[in-house]
Amino acid sequence: MSESLDVVGIGSMVVDRVHRCARILGPDQKGILEDRLGAGAVREFAGGVVLNHLAWAAALGLRAGIFGRQADDPAGRLLRSAMEAAGIEYDIAIVGAIVGETEAESSSVAEIFIDERGDRTIYMAPGTTAGTTAEQVRTAHADFIRRAGRLTTEVSQLPLAATLAALQIAREAGIPTVVDLDVPPSDALATLGDAETLDQVLRSADLLKPSKAAAAELVPEAGGDALEIAHCLRERFGNGVVVVTDGAAGCAISALDFAGSVAGVRAKEIVDTTGAGDAFLAGLLVGLRHEIGWEDAARLANACGAACVEQLGAFPGDPELARLRVLELYAGRSFELGDSAGVAKAQHPHPAAAGLAVLECGAREIEDLRRRHDGAAFMAAAELIEAAEGGGGRVHVTGVGKAEHVAHYAASLLSSTGIPAAFLHSTEAMHGSLGQVVAGDVVIAISNSGATEELGQVVACLEGFDAPVVAVTGGLESRLARTASVVLDAAVTREGGPLNLAPRASVAAEILVIAALGAVLQERRNFGRDDYVRCHPAGELGRRAREE
Repeated sequence: MSESLDVVGIGSMVVDRVHRCARILGPDQKGILEDRLGAGAVREFAGGVVLNHLAWAAALGLRAGIFGRQADDPAGRLLRSAMEAAGIEYDIAIVGAIVGETEAESSSVAEIFIDERGDRTIYMAPGTTAGTTAEQVRTAHADFIRRAGRLTTEVSQLPLAATLAALQIAREAGIPTVVDLDVPPSDALATLGDAETLDQVLRSADLLKPSKAAAAELVPEAGGDALEIAHCLRERFGNGVVVVTDGAAGCAISALDFAGSVAGVRAKEIVDTTGAGDAFLAGLLVGLRHEIGWEDAARLANACGAACVEQLGAFPGDPELARLRVLELYAGRSFELGDSAGVAKAQHPHPAAAGLAVLECGAREIEDLRRRHDGAAFMAAAELIEAAEGGGGRVHVTGVGKAEHVAHYAASLLSSTGIPAAFLHSTEAMHGSLGQVVAGDVVIAISNSGATEELGQVVACLEGFDAPVVAVTGGLESRLARTASVVLDAAVTREGGPLNLAPRASVAAEILVIAALGAVLQERRNFGRDDYVRCHPAGELGRRAREE
């Protein structure tokens, strides 16, 4: 028999694409997205109402599981990787790229716009989540549900019929249930199902956790008071407990053995309010599991919500830091948390896990890099190089440390595809090798940070040589970028690897940016197969070029 789990859930599993902006715009307005940390204005995170609260619960020591549908696409792979890193067991039906004669299905995504105060607007594309049926829940996931000590689900993106099916399976097995009412009922009825099914879903929750904004529509007679809303909902739907979240103000609880409001916890800095209610529910689930009482469970839940808004993205990317921050903010009576599967996994990984994580990290960084490039910088660099060649100039490639090895490769690659290029040793350049550069030449300078001192000295000297610089760098605001005539973005947010320090993803980004520039130059000068053969008179590549 499979090991039991403290909590399992079905519902939103979403890739959150987070955009930073000065303010949320209205109709017919335009604005600028803000570049953060030189990594572009858009960042991707795992997210979703259910996945978020299960991840925070796992960080606080609950054995958590999730089930449902995802596509076999980059978003789905990112989500499953995040689940594994967080220590969340999953029972996921993976949908192939093509289903019958229909178009390819996609995993769920959300476009989130966050202003300088941390307020946000969210546009959701439910994707495969919206295709979940009650029959699929009953036939594919019933055994997984029966392993749970508690079932959680949502009214947000999952069809109401599928939500109800999961609740019925849990009820039949004697498993307590939680429903997170995350959207106003009018929104739910527009996309998720009918009023009768929604009513059944809400009545099937042993614990109903709505946001104040979502719940107010159901009980307008409560007058907007969170505690009165909780009382009215409990009376109307017959739930054992109703917990209404009220943002920074905290929450209100209506239960048989407790009724009252618990003040919120003040966050150190509000960075992003996305997912605060999800993290709140995680704290509540942990408090219930450890039977610390409603008031202290609410304090823990409020601490989770505050910890969540202090970070960008709703998912606890570092379970250990998330756990420590929640404990710092929690002011209730002490109790012993369970071991965090995500923390334990990070400390005692499978021997191959670090390597696979590097591949996953690199794939995401390169995908982000492609999204940021529109081709304009490649064209500008190509035109600069062609102008230099037209005047008899040459190309030199330089870098320091790991970038030096990239520079060797870059000079070799460019030369092999018809762009004469030479490696320039940055240290030797300061001791005479600068003489290989003459007026009108172009120097490609590679540096992840753009702040390497030795390379900075070389670039400063080049100003006296009338040799323009093309910078390949992740430091888009660095001294190198400011000095260069053209900047090719090679920024990454994470390197991958146990310490996230050794150049890994950044080296891959630099190599591919150089390779892309070479492809643009090759295309512009109509460098064809005969030209390639002429540059490769020997070797396997030369043989293949001659035979094909």
